[in-house]
Amino acid sequence: MSTDGIIRETISGSKGRYVLRQGGEEAELTFSIASPTLVIADHTDVPDSFRGTGAGRALVERLVADARAEGFKVMPLCPFVNAMRKRHPEWADAFSV
Repeated sequence: MSTDGIIRETISGSKGRYVLRQGGEEAELTFSIASPTLVIADHTDVPDSFRGTGAGRALVERLVADARAEGFKVMPLCPFVNAMRKRHPEWADAFSV
């Protein structure tokens, strides 16, 4: 299965999430906005039906791209986001560790 590749961002107050939908299911990465320069990646949830599609990586890549474009750093509280950070040293500039 492949995803449609469209990741939508929603923000409500200091909470936000990136969502990737496929059929009736969605993968998401949630975050908290600590300040204009710091976002905390809280949690990533990828349904079993999305496993192996790269959905989780795509969500983290979007977070990294937005951090670079908007000038904030990411604190990877979420274990998945932290693991991806460690696997991709080229993303180091987007993280506050």
